[in-house]
Amino acid sequence: MYNKEMLDSMKKVAEARERNTYFEPRRMTADEKDTLLATFHPDYKEDQFSVLKIGANAGEKVPCELAELLQAHSRIKPDSVDLSNPDYDVDVLIIGGGGAGASAAIEADNNGAKTMIVTKLRMGDANTMMAEGGIQAADKPNDSPAIHYIDAFGGGHFAAKPELLYKLVTEAPEAIQWLNNLGVEFDKAPDGTMITTHGGGTSRKRMHAAKDYSGAEIMRTLRDEVQNRQIPIVDFTAAIEIIKDSEGKAAGAVLMNMETSELLVAKAKTVIIATGGAGRLHYQGFPTSNHYGATADGLILGYRAGAKLLYADTLQYHPTGAAYPEQIFGALVTEKVRSLGAKLVNVNGEVFMHPLETRDVSAASIIRECTARGNGVHTDDGVGVWLDTPMIEIKGGEGTIEKRIPAMMRMFGKYGIDIRKEPILVYPTLHYQNGGLNISADGMTNIENLYVAGEAVGGIHGRNRLMGNSLLDIIVFGRNAGKTASAKSKEVELGELTLKHVDDFEEQIKSAGIETDVVSPKLLPRYTHGNPRFEVK
Repeated sequence: MYNKEMLDSMKKVAEARERNTYFEPRRMTADEKDTLLATFHPDYKEDQFSVLKIGANAGEKVPCELAELLQAHSRIKPDSVDLSNPDYDVDVLIIGGGGAGASAAIEADNNGAKTMIVTKLRMGDANTMMAEGGIQAADKPNDSPAIHYIDAFGGGHFAAKPELLYKLVTEAPEAIQWLNNLGVEFDKAPDGTMITTHGGGTSRKRMHAAKDYSGAEIMRTLRDEVQNRQIPIVDFTAAIEIIKDSEGKAAGAVLMNMETSELLVAKAKTVIIATGGAGRLHYQGFPTSNHYGATADGLILGYRAGAKLLYADTLQYHPTGAAYPEQIFGALVTEKVRSLGAKLVNVNGEVFMHPLETRDVSAASIIRECTARGNGVHTDDGVGVWLDTPMIEIKGGEGTIEKRIPAMMRMFGKYGIDIRKEPILVYPTLHYQNGGLNISADGMTNIENLYVAGEAVGGIHGRNRLMGNSLLDIIVFGRNAGKTASAKSKEVELGELTLKHVDDFEEQIKSAGIETDVVSPKLLPRYTHGNPRFEVK
């Protein structure tokens, strides 16, 4: 199964394991981190970004793949859509069925709003379901929201919107209790106290987890709550354009049945975009840990409607995506593996970075080790470094891996790899959309009545996100959007429905001389492997 280079390297790793387990490399200085990121992090590759020519962020750069979709043609001709007789008429329309959308729906329902979720796949098919490591909250005596704020603000390169980050950290303890009360089965000590651990960039142990399937457990609980409340869910149906009223306020969405391509109209007093990330655009050719539907739909919908983006040029490449075997290439190896004691080790069995560096620094360190330093481990399909998982049981005792990260043990066990005895090979994988639509503290964009929650938001984390703050933001800002959008809906009087902004955007494309045959949103990735048989004619 392993080639000779891998086997030789594994021997070196095993020989150095005892020493490496207790070796603590120094942390990088601020200047060293800046130089490392500028040289090796994908966000700094200027040729991989395009400057937008049209829209609210004209003149700003975004990844080339995203620019193509932001400046693409609509999937519809506005004149062909009858807005006079909506198929749905609700107070709050939620686009997206992940953790943020579900949290918003629950709170909007609590507020008595007529609420509906529309999702292009199934309820729960989302990055939330795939999150593993945990959720941060400063709820222990040696911690505080202020310390959490400092950790996150520094980890995000001091670029987070202060009002958003303040909301995130101050409402975190309540979010944990809300989830606990709904039935999330967090890891707890025998006395009922929640067990917490470190994550990269944290100065306190504030990571709450449900083993290593935290996101799945949270999504299961939220989905059950939505379904038990009988909140309407329209699945396998994508939102393809925001509808406005005659005064420019968001007033619903044009929907498309994913199986039949039938167009439907949803009228709504307020709209919440909760569509998640963009990993399936595979920026710069990177593999991704994201679910199948993560194609930046919300950013396209919001941008064409006139909403502004923030930090759309920043992505998070999780340092530890599976680099072997090829069947799980890019699959997430949770940061919890490192927080339990596993360290990154190069081909020579050397620990080359501190285990609690932030994700961007860790990813750039791995890329440097595999490229400039030539210390990567080569497989038949790529390159990576070892994550020395047997260290966990040296530190935590026999049985720690099976108890604390059973999903990881099962994932690699399917391919004959026992992570209790063998290290695993990892390389950065496209993981999180740091940037997104710009919102105020109440969750609304610059377009009245258009709200955003979850990974489609920009500014909460700045230019880098700490582990455990994404599951937190979908709860805090999902609940926030549900509360504020439902309250706003009670005072909204909509004018005539219109798609004039879609025609206006088309005119901008023409005026800017943009020549493209691309339509957006993309909705789903296409994996044809260059086989013309599978290409759309």
